[in-house]
Amino acid sequence: METTSFSKENLAYEKATKRVKELKSFYGNLTSYCLVIPFLLALNLLTSPGHLWFYWPMLGWGVGLAAHAATVFGIGRDWEERKIKELMEDEKRNHGKTL
Repeated sequence: METTSFSKENLAYEKATKRVKELKSFYGNLTSYCLVIPFLLALNLLTSPGHLWFYWPMLGWGVGLAAHAATVFGIGRDWEERKIKELMEDEKRNHGKTL
């Protein structure tokens, strides 16, 4: 019984560690975006104010940032959890092992 408790704690710890890494990655990306885009805007306005190009990297990176936010903060997260549980139950049924 003690090993089951330890195993559950270990899985919970690994899951929490993974979540922290996902959040850290997203916030690092967001911080970079918030620092680099204003720099590109200033560079664009100083070097060629008649031709605005800064919005292309802003839009491209912004779409990537939005996709990153969607994966970290919920879109698809329920599906992932359901699929993990389904696979674990299939493994139990097919092999008679407990996970």
